[in-house]
Amino acid sequence: MQIVEFTRYGTPHEVCTLVDKPDFGDPGPGEIIVAVEAAAINPADLLIIEGRYPGPKPPAPAGIEGAGRIASAGEGVSGLSPGDRVMLLGRANWAEQVKVPAEQAIAIPEDLDILQAAQIKANPPSARLILEDYVTLNPGDWVIQNAANSAVGRHVIRLAGHRGIKTVNVVRRDSAIQSLRDIGADLVLVDGDDLGERVRAEIGDANLPLAIDAAGGHSCLHLADCLSDGGTVVNYGFLSGDPCMITPSHAIVHGIDLQGFWLVNHLFQKPREVIEATYAEIAELFKQGVLTAPVEATYTLEQLADALRDAERGGRDGKVVLTPNGPLA
Repeated sequence: MQIVEFTRYGTPHEVCTLVDKPDFGDPGPGEIIVAVEAAAINPADLLIIEGRYPGPKPPAPAGIEGAGRIASAGEGVSGLSPGDRVMLLGRANWAEQVKVPAEQAIAIPEDLDILQAAQIKANPPSARLILEDYVTLNPGDWVIQNAANSAVGRHVIRLAGHRGIKTVNVVRRDSAIQSLRDIGADLVLVDGDDLGERVRAEIGDANLPLAIDAAGGHSCLHLADCLSDGGTVVNYGFLSGDPCMITPSHAIVHGIDLQGFWLVNHLFQKPREVIEATYAEIAELFKQGVLTAPVEATYTLEQLADALRDAERGGRDGKVVLTPNGPLA
């Protein structure tokens, strides 16, 4: 059996290796063995491997997301059976098989495309929960976000539009603008020190109570410049590597709040029934076409270095996905 491990912190395609491991044998009580069909490569995976995001210390297995079929189930497992499709909650999913406690797997619909299923764990619930849990948003309100062409950003655009909420979407290059307009972005602007002035020139005094920040640093500051008084900046990402920034004027005069979001604490600490209900709703949104997760390319484990190089580059139109048990039919 083959799995991916990173041996030290560094550039992912240089420090990740394909390792042969003994087969698991039979699962123990309460355990399942899952054959992983698809496993997305996320920015957070790359940051973990680089040592810039919370995660295991090397040497360690890799892979935040994965989905596949249960190959076998141990004694005492209920609600899941061999042959069922599941999404995996562990962080070692770049592997041909994983053995996990049954509570670390969530059943997914058979008719949910497996490449989509391999991308539902992290980004869609992050987008949904940030939109729902920090401020009260009403139809016609505005939300602003940076890294708008990221997977989370695209889910924010679609979920907000589904609820009648308008989005200001901040990107770093002109070439990213049209693709976001094509999926329903109301306003797309390139970041800059005058972002607040340009946003207000477009939306006037409309209510803009929520900013979603993936980067920190000056980009976070620019988002805060756009908010209505009493608004909230929610940071969920480490992209710039710089501290989040708001000014005393933001905090004192305008009552702007800065909060953080991490899915590990925000969802996975909740009761099992809440987690299952969250993913059931997300799966249904994918089946309805409200949400979609574009795929740039798929690679087998034998193509690991090429897959990681592809995932490391900018300008992609979707995720790179590993297919650990060979190309999908």
